[in-house]
Amino acid sequence: MRPYKVLIVDDSALIRAILNEIISADPDLQVVGMASDPYEARELIKRYQPDVLTLDVEMPKMDGIAFLRNLMRLRPIPVVMISTLTHRGAPLTLEALEIGAVDFVGKPVNASGEVTGLEHYAETIVEKVKAAATANVQTSEAKRLLKPSAPASAPLAQGEFLNSCILAIGASTGGTEAIKEVLIDMPVNAPPIVITQHIPAGFSASYADRLNRLCKIAVKEAASGDVLSHGTAYLAPGSHHLMFKKNAKGKITCHLSDADPVNRHRPSVEVMYDALLEHVRPKFLAYSLLTGMGADGAAALKRARDAGVYTIAQNEQTSVVWGMPGAAVKLDAAVDVLPLNKVAQALLKFASKS
Repeated sequence: MRPYKVLIVDDSALIRAILNEIISADPDLQVVGMASDPYEARELIKRYQPDVLTLDVEMPKMDGIAFLRNLMRLRPIPVVMISTLTHRGAPLTLEALEIGAVDFVGKPVNASGEVTGLEHYAETIVEKVKAAATANVQTSEAKRLLKPSAPASAPLAQGEFLNSCILAIGASTGGTEAIKEVLIDMPVNAPPIVITQHIPAGFSASYADRLNRLCKIAVKEAASGDVLSHGTAYLAPGSHHLMFKKNAKGKITCHLSDADPVNRHRPSVEVMYDALLEHVRPKFLAYSLLTGMGADGAAALKRARDAGVYTIAQNEQTSVVWGMPGAAVKLDAAVDVLPLNKVAQALLKFASKS
């Protein structure tokens, strides 16, 4: 199999050199060109027909978001955004994912502009570029056309859901948009929802705020001591595992842990799934594993199904990357394998008293 062709687009000569050295060192990847701005990139795309782009978020002449929007409209290509992992960079990067970028990674520089942590960074870049090269690119326009004209589930009246029911969602690559599609169909009185999305620490609060503005339910970044309540979704912070405890009144509360990464991730979907099962009877739990690279959560989903939890894996056709849900399907961990637009409906049906 030929190497995947990669085009690097970044206005920083230093970042272009670093990315070129890292990507070129992998035999499965070939850097076919480097561009310092979107206009140069446009010509190189025509010439080399790359399989994947790395794209800087902020550039002169035309910023990365405007270029990405044009690219996804005219010639969709898998894109990995190269972002500044700060609160300032978060809204732009989340917008890029909404437009159709597959994934993002931070720049390997600290606040002083010094290059740091290149060994780990190299591993991350190569992994994400390879995953993007074979990803199912989902532009915002394509998602709009595929979404049903009616909500997946009509809102149910207060009191029609099981009081003890809790819903859990895990995701990684492509998950920021997938989770949004599930939550946006949730009625205001939906059961408590707990979420682990692989996301940097500086981005999770912005992501939760973005979801909160779009959804009928409340969405917040989880904090230790939060009591799980109907009509609210709790997102694991990008720096901590989301776990659970029972308070003095027997209510389930969030508990944040900075323990070691599991499956190379903190937060880890596996940790959340296992921790929830410790405190809630299986018949009151529904777990969904959405699009994502790797296998985090798959083994825990299997343990949950074996214990009696209702489990869902997103299907391959609607996943950006069918890594995590695909691993779950191979383990026979999913009761149902569903397209993304059916996940909210299935979760609500499970939680309904009727």
